[in-house]
Amino acid sequence: MPTFKETIRSNYGRLSPGYRRVADFLLDNYREVAFMTATQLARRVGVDTKRAFAENRILITNDQDFGKRIFREGWPHRGVILLRLRNAWAASKIDALERLRIGYPDQLVDHFIVVTETAIRIASA
Repeated sequence: MPTFKETIRSNYGRLSPGYRRVADFLLDNYREVAFMTATQLARRVGVDTKRAFAENRILITNDQDFGKRIFREGWPHRGVILLRLRNAWAASKIDALERLRIGYPDQLVDHFIVVTETAIRIASA
C-alpha cells in the first residue's frame, strides 16, 4: 500500500492550485500539521475552509467539537473522519488513517467515522 506521501504525489497533478498549496504544506510539514486544526491549516496556506464543504470533500479532524458540530448541524460534506487518539503525534495520526484507508476503503465516503487506537466506528452521515 502506498504511504500518504505517495498518495499525495500520485494525485498531485489533479489538484487545484489551492489544494496543491495544502498538499505541499502537508508533505513539507506533516509533523506540524498533526497539531493544527483545519482552520489553522487553511489560514496558514491561504485556503478558504468553506471550500472543503462546497466541494464535498472528506474532512479529517481531531477537534471533537468541530466533528460533532458537522454531524449534529448537518453541514454538507462527503464524509467526516474524527481522530480521537490519546497520542496526538503525527505518526499516530498517519497510522490511524492508514489503518482506516486499508481496512475500510469503501466506507470513507458519506460516513461519519471515529478512529481511536483500538477501534473504528462508522455511521452513515
